[in-house]
Amino acid sequence: MGIALAALALLATGCRSVYPGLQFQQGALESRGTAEQPIEVVPISPKVLVEQADARVRAAGARPKDPLADQAASWQYRIAPYDVVSVIVWDHPELTIPAGEFRAAETFGNAVQADGTMFYPHVGVLAVGGKTLPEVRVLIADRLRKYIENPQLDVRIAAFRGQRVEVTGEVVQPTTLPITDVPLRVQDAIAACRGLGPNAWTRGVALTREGRTYRLDLQAFYDEGDRSQNWLLQDGDVVHVPSREENKVFVLGEVTRQSSKLMVRGRMSLAEAIGDSEGFVPATSNPGEVYVFRGRYDAPRVYRLNASNADAMLLATQFQLEPLDVVYVAPYGLANWNRVVTQILPTIQGIWQSVDLANRGVNAVQGK
Repeated sequence: MGIALAALALLATGCRSVYPGLQFQQGALESRGTAEQPIEVVPISPKVLVEQADARVRAAGARPKDPLADQAASWQYRIAPYDVVSVIVWDHPELTIPAGEFRAAETFGNAVQADGTMFYPHVGVLAVGGKTLPEVRVLIADRLRKYIENPQLDVRIAAFRGQRVEVTGEVVQPTTLPITDVPLRVQDAIAACRGLGPNAWTRGVALTREGRTYRLDLQAFYDEGDRSQNWLLQDGDVVHVPSREENKVFVLGEVTRQSSKLMVRGRMSLAEAIGDSEGFVPATSNPGEVYVFRGRYDAPRVYRLNASNADAMLLATQFQLEPLDVVYVAPYGLANWNRVVTQILPTIQGIWQSVDLANRGVNAVQGK
């Protein structure tokens, strides 16, 4: 009997050190901070929601702007090496590409060489690389005046081969696209790839240009019509649409279904994260201690929601989570005790059985 009572006493005094499952002690976390970098647990309140809204406005103002935006209105295609140029001289069929069912202009046109030059009859070799079509038309017309009085001609691109952009990542059909005489923007390039894939993360589309990578919030273009995020593309650009699998929210603790959640269109509120996890566990959860952990381990930002009253969930509907946030619902204190007892109960039962058998043995020896 003494052994069993001693075990129960030990359990009662030291149960906190053997609580199973995730544990969180606010004081222990705050003690990890320093004077230069304190760690504090911030209660979720209307003030925090206002700060969040202000931060979103500042982030929208800090979005990268299209450096080619001013050129869009007057944009003209400039001939590049490997393009094929078609020249039509009216009333002079001998200087025009022969037309016919089996004659493609891109095959029989005037190819631009790697050095940006092109050969044309009676004119010779012309430097056309980097020039616009009107500039080339004037150049050829001036040279032909030696042979033709008042030449009338038209210059077109028969095949756009010189300037290209690449689209990779979460699009239906990643591919390489030519830049044509129609300005090509990020959304145009994605549409040419048959649209976004089901796991596309549109808030962090990467545009790599001349060794530098820009992050475009294409969702702002879809939702808010922010055209500054729909950049005009140029030769050599690489557009990469990342996967939202890399941007999850983790819900742990006393919820019905612990899991990681994909953020839909780059957004998820705290209420959505809890609701998608099928809510609190009624018997064990402590709604007064709902935490959101954000940032690095050495410098976390921690928020706390006291959802003891149901109206506090109105705050949760407005509190926006960020990628890689961890939502933790703490257990009720008595739930920890119940779990400890459940785990130790088989041992206690074994001790009682041993004591009972020992007592029976002593009684048998004593003839009782």
